[in-house]
Amino acid sequence: MTNTKTLQALFKRYRRPGDIVFAWFWVVISVFLLSQIFDQTAYKNGAKLFAQPRFWPAVSLGLMTAFACFHLLGSALSERIEGRWREVWLWVSSLEYAGWFMVYAIAVPYTGYLLTTIVFAILLALRVGYRSAQMLMAAGGSALFTVLLFKTLLKVNLPSGLIYDQLPDGLRQFMLTYF
Repeated sequence: MTNTKTLQALFKRYRRPGDIVFAWFWVVISVFLLSQIFDQTAYKNGAKLFAQPRFWPAVSLGLMTAFACFHLLGSALSERIEGRWREVWLWVSSLEYAGWFMVYAIAVPYTGYLLTTIVFAILLALRVGYRSAQMLMAAGGSALFTVLLFKTLLKVNLPSGLIYDQLPDGLRQFMLTYF
């Protein structure tokens, strides 16, 4: 037996569940982006082809569209595998955590970095299934450690939060500086 593979075996395509949905998604995105090339880029009279502001974006989007179409063709010609919509639901459900982050980023200017980080760490621990007091304390403790690391040690400037305006002056200045 030899370790040398035939060309056909080397380029054998293994299809995954959800592959056709992924291929269609990228074909639609790349065709849309390519269709916007004339509105979003400029043409300079008298400039050489390679110096045109539109040239390299057009090349990259053209290749992106071509490869997306090849991927779609390969997906369409491959045998169908069960579990397509289960896979697509997994992709969509992972966007939940991007939503959590957006809500966190919106809340920080109002409730401050310390309170928001601790609350969201505990809520995310509950979301992933941790229910014991130890695990929730660990989530809150790691959030407190993160706040102390960034604000106190690394001196990162983060939004203070409108809630800090309600504190007495001495405590307010302390919280603004360290938390």
